[in-house]
Amino acid sequence: MPAPRIKSPALLVAESGADREGHGLKRTMGLFQLICFGVGAIVGTGIFVGLSDSVAQAGPAVVVSFILAAITCVFTAFSFAELGGAIPVSGSSYSFAYAGLGESTAFLVGWCLLLEYGVSISAVAVGWSQYVNELLHSLTGVQLPAALSAGPGDGGIINLPAVIVIAMASVLLVRGVRESARATAAMAAVKLVILLAFCAIGYSAFKHGNLTPFSPAGLGGIGAGTTAAFFSYIGFDAITTAGEEAKNPRRDIPVAIMVCMGIVTLLYCAVALAAIGAIGGEQVAGRPAALSYVVNEVTGSTVGGGVIAFGAVVAIASVVLAVMYGQTRILMSMSRDGLIPRVFEKVNPKTSTPVAGTLIVAVVFALPAAFASLDAVMNLCTIGTLAIMAVVNIAVITLRRREPGLTRSFRVPLYPVGPLLGVGFCLYLMYETGWQTWIQFAVFLAVGLLIYAVYGRRHSTLAGAAPEVTPGAAAEREPQTV
Repeated sequence: MPAPRIKSPALLVAESGADREGHGLKRTMGLFQLICFGVGAIVGTGIFVGLSDSVAQAGPAVVVSFILAAITCVFTAFSFAELGGAIPVSGSSYSFAYAGLGESTAFLVGWCLLLEYGVSISAVAVGWSQYVNELLHSLTGVQLPAALSAGPGDGGIINLPAVIVIAMASVLLVRGVRESARATAAMAAVKLVILLAFCAIGYSAFKHGNLTPFSPAGLGGIGAGTTAAFFSYIGFDAITTAGEEAKNPRRDIPVAIMVCMGIVTLLYCAVALAAIGAIGGEQVAGRPAALSYVVNEVTGSTVGGGVIAFGAVVAIASVVLAVMYGQTRILMSMSRDGLIPRVFEKVNPKTSTPVAGTLIVAVVFALPAAFASLDAVMNLCTIGTLAIMAVVNIAVITLRRREPGLTRSFRVPLYPVGPLLGVGFCLYLMYETGWQTWIQFAVFLAVGLLIYAVYGRRHSTLAGAAPEVTPGAAAEREPQTV
């Protein structure tokens, strides 16, 4: 049996230029920008749109669901922080898997990332469309016709707002990472202010009786709510995709991940309690634009709901921007390794951005947002994301053994218990997705393996070479530009 193709951390860093200027990219993001980028990638559809789905499963105990989902993510966030500081490259979990478990596993991680980020971007864009209609209704009393604000599966023809937000994000990303970081920071500040204002309004009408029964569906409901709430945390891993554009990635990436997880968890629990305490779980469950509805009910006016809708429009747009950024950088890393076509690797010398790759991603993800109903693949997205997180936790363990001398600016607490708990929580939530999702996931992985066998393995930069290449030789490779 041939030895697995593994790239050492030193080789990955040397190829990317991560300790210099990363592969034609510019280092413009400081710690504050990274934190804003992380908040921008996480806080969006999950709380503004997905809260109602989580409440429908768990009732007021959705707060417990958010905490359990956060615990799952925190253990994995520790692993991302360690690897992000040790291997500061744009590939994120794909590159971590390459260093820890080998090329075939890394390709499947990249394949799952395409699912995670692709479904996230498309689903978030659809959620943005809902709040645009809510905002229009609050401001003018009219809404976009269903034919232009929903896909065929939801009673329309094309979801035009969803396409527009993806197009706007792609324009910003093409212009440059500095402009994207500034826009993300501004949007993160707006949505934090809006959500804090929502909490103030919700707690002003808080009634303890609205929290009973606390867990109407029991432990099963909390477990299902945790799986639904998990989608709200997707995006924190995108911070590690800025490894080649952060000013001090070895220090700042671990700090940014930890700060973001703390802010987001506190915010989610506070918002969920405020919403349920104000009008009750039954009123929140399954309701589109739930936060605007809560404010309208509490204040007796549509003005407050309009403000919340504006915040949601800004918040969800920032998620599209941040997640698209992460997807283009991961594809750039896979292209650099030869596993996908070279077009994704090319960086424009004027903007220092992968222009062609960004535009391709925008077109590919805009199509399902415009025409498809994504409900059927949401669980598939969740199980794929959980699988990626489990792999990252395992990569920490394998690299601790194989690369004990690797410089680590952050170390996972309670090693090896921490990574093992991360794997355990991920497996539990994967189990909660149900057997039908497992079958879909098995088919999805089989397709990925086929693509790897037909294209990726043959075109890999390691094809026909030893699994390890000297970092010095790799560093001589020039980045491609267009």
